[in-house]
Amino acid sequence: MGVLIEPFLYIIALVIDIYFKVVVVEVIINWLLHFRILDASNKYARKTVEVLEALTHPVYKRIARYVPPFAGIDFSPFILLIALLFVGRLVFRLSQLVL
Repeated sequence: MGVLIEPFLYIIALVIDIYFKVVVVEVIINWLLHFRILDASNKYARKTVEVLEALTHPVYKRIARYVPPFAGIDFSPFILLIALLFVGRLVFRLSQLVL
């Protein structure tokens, strides 16, 4: 039975890993824009930010319902990263148990 479940757990872990990297890139690009290291008028930067925001902001909004910004800082990305780490580790442990 483990042979049937293991590929699904691998795909889930892969999706979690990719989404984790998307969130990290989005946070870094927002910091670069905020500190004016990256120009916001650059069409490639603007399009990249739009794509990353489309992928991440729906999840941020759900987290922000429960954890509002504190002192002007939105902790939603960091909470999401911690949750992704937790779920990724859980999936890894499950895959170890299945085998």
